[in-house]
Amino acid sequence: MDHKEVVLLLLLFLKSGLGDSLDDYVNTQGAFLFSLSRKQLAAGSIEECAAKCEAETDFICRAFQYHSKEQQCVVMAENSKSSPIVRMRDVVLFEKRIYLSECKTGNGKNYRGTTSKTKRGVICQKWSDRSPHVPKYSPENSPLAGLEENYCRNPDNDEKGPWCYTTDPETRYDYCDIPECEDECMHCSGENYEGKISKTMSGIDCQPWDSQSPHAHGYLPSKFPNKNLRMNYCRNPDGEPRPWCFTTDPNKRWEFCDIPRCTTPPPASRPTYQCLKGRGENYRGTVAVTVSGHTCQRWSEQSPHKHNRTPENFPCKNLDENYCRNPDGEAAPWCYTNSSALRWDYCKIPACESSPLSTEHLDTPVPPEQTPVAQDCYRGNGESYRGTSSTTITGRKCQSWSSMTPHRHQKTPEKFPNADLAVNYCRNPDADKSPWCYTTDPRVRWEYCNLKKCSDTDGQVTSFPTPAQVPSAEAPEDCMFGNGKGYRGKKATTVAGVPCQAWAAQKPHRHGIFTPETNPRAGLESNYCRNPDGDVNGPWCYTTNPRKLFDYCDVPQCPSSSFDCGKPKVEPKKCPARVVGGCVAKPHSWPWQISLRHRYGKHFCGGTLISPEWVLTAAHCLEKSSRPASYKVILGAHQEENLEPDVQEIEVSKLFKGPVGADIALLKLQSPAIITDKVIPACLPSANYVVADRTVCYITGWGETQGTFGAGLLKEARLPVVENKVCNRYGYLDGRVRSTELCAGDLAGGTDSCQGDSGGPLVCFEKDKYILQGVTSWGLGCARPNKPGVYVRVSSFVTWIEETMRSN
Repeated sequence: MDHKEVVLLLLLFLKSGLGDSLDDYVNTQGAFLFSLSRKQLAAGSIEECAAKCEAETDFICRAFQYHSKEQQCVVMAENSKSSPIVRMRDVVLFEKRIYLSECKTGNGKNYRGTTSKTKRGVICQKWSDRSPHVPKYSPENSPLAGLEENYCRNPDNDEKGPWCYTTDPETRYDYCDIPECEDECMHCSGENYEGKISKTMSGIDCQPWDSQSPHAHGYLPSKFPNKNLRMNYCRNPDGEPRPWCFTTDPNKRWEFCDIPRCTTPPPASRPTYQCLKGRGENYRGTVAVTVSGHTCQRWSEQSPHKHNRTPENFPCKNLDENYCRNPDGEAAPWCYTNSSALRWDYCKIPACESSPLSTEHLDTPVPPEQTPVAQDCYRGNGESYRGTSSTTITGRKCQSWSSMTPHRHQKTPEKFPNADLAVNYCRNPDADKSPWCYTTDPRVRWEYCNLKKCSDTDGQVTSFPTPAQVPSAEAPEDCMFGNGKGYRGKKATTVAGVPCQAWAAQKPHRHGIFTPETNPRAGLESNYCRNPDGDVNGPWCYTTNPRKLFDYCDVPQCPSSSFDCGKPKVEPKKCPARVVGGCVAKPHSWPWQISLRHRYGKHFCGGTLISPEWVLTAAHCLEKSSRPASYKVILGAHQEENLEPDVQEIEVSKLFKGPVGADIALLKLQSPAIITDKVIPACLPSANYVVADRTVCYITGWGETQGTFGAGLLKEARLPVVENKVCNRYGYLDGRVRSTELCAGDLAGGTDSCQGDSGGPLVCFEKDKYILQGVTSWGLGCARPNKPGVYVRVSSFVTWIEETMRSN
């Protein structure tokens, strides 16, 4: 193939040249592709590397990978469908979508997938073969048609789509069953739609998914990496009947988009089951009774309950008869009931018996992130670490070691039996510099975990200094804050003990991007470890080992100059049980929880310590009196009545109710709380931060237990956040929830906050700490099905909180 033909082929494939956009690529950080046909080229940027891929003439460039520290570009003829991938630092793999796709657009002239059977199941003949059929189209006479191997293609622009010569001597050719790509139409309910329609049915422009204006929302692209929430394109992340978007009209929060249905059958679905596996989305059994004993309403009927979960709206979900199903991503199969008093309920489906793990492990459950408490650290390089942390350094959730989605890999429990590759916990099976894991983000193959290295004092319980006790001396020079971008210490060896190469030197490694001349403010003196590119893994250097370009340095974190908010000294239970429902907390595992009491009375509300002098609670807790002297705060307690001898009891000196209509209030304590291992503030969120839908959070309190176990002891419960769009649906809270509030609760009922919990915390774990995202406010009863609790959205009032604290 000559240069002209390659250029024509690229023009045929690319809607918009890759030199201008990387939209036609799938990229994965930390992924290295083994390729036999490859070229190593110099490139100063990813865009320059993409241009070199486009200009390649010796082979069709299907992928490239870029090594930023080396400024090296590798263009390749293979991709992950034909070559294995391993994890590697400082590399991003870009693969052309057209060669990964197994669907067609239009008549499939540009289809380059690997289907090689006809719609009748007959294996295709290779295009280069001349038996059993002499081909009219071959790689020699149709070089632009992609006639590789025996893959289905459309070299003659046949309106019926891709076809192939068959290996059946009686049938010269036949068509292939290639589904349509969901970029111009949608299959099923558009769950996988990836097109670029960005207007609603009434013609309103869509709001970008990464924007919180004009509508704050919980469908954050960073929290839903599998939902392809790009730009302002219509999508369906929450199991609606069709794609939708938030609108740019302040008066209309969201609306459906008008996406046509595809005319070809959808891609083959995953296996179906007669028992419960995972969330039961592929359950196809005949159970038709809910856990409460009610018979299910037929999906095609609208009585006694009107709904849009119909067979027409969800054509791929097998909504037959009145059988329990899970068409919209609920926690388990469910149905509308035949009782007008109960709209819907979950069903009791027998669990599938455990069986040997398949190669796909598609249904392997992944637990929520585990919290590393202060004592959870690793020694050496962490090969012996056996803790339960499962969060990466950037806050991503770890993929289960036994799972092959979203990343296929070789680090399985069977192949590394001594590495304790349990669940999705951080581990170091290959003797890397520290524990790591594969991530649940398809775009990031792996990352190091958010763990610190143990020091000599780890494991000892220490008190946190109050601000008045914090020494004013500067932190030691050879430690770092954050990712160490500002580190200016003199450590000059890598984590493996190899001396660093001087930044100004070009031996043994030639480099041009990170030198004292090109980065005069990065502190690239001598051969000291530095972080000129803001690498999340911390300071690094080029090494004096000719076979290893760079490595990270073992620079410890500087000791905190004050207490660490949101980090309990006792690991919480984080019980999954159904503080109605829930479980009794470990004493002092939620050290920011306070008990609000009348000056000479009993507990009546909760609250959250947010700094030594300040407590956040609900405004409605202060309705009986506006005098600060009427209230006192109990800190460090576990029992409601028989208080432990070391609890702190502090009176309130000032109170401040929030903006008009907001159920939030600040209490200033008469004297600062003493910060100890039993009394630690929770962290405040950043202003206007919105918690992502289905984020697992925790409520605590001494409130009404409605006869469940644990009255008089601090209880906790784990609750998922319910996005306001869902919470305001008819049948849930029907439009009552404001944008300055958030919902959280088990829609099946049985778990909730209740009377006496008001004002208490809803905290969510983020990266390495608990953040106060909600103040317990109101609900329609306690723990009722389909009635999640409502909490004041703390992030909406952070500016008010900080200004009030600063001015008082």
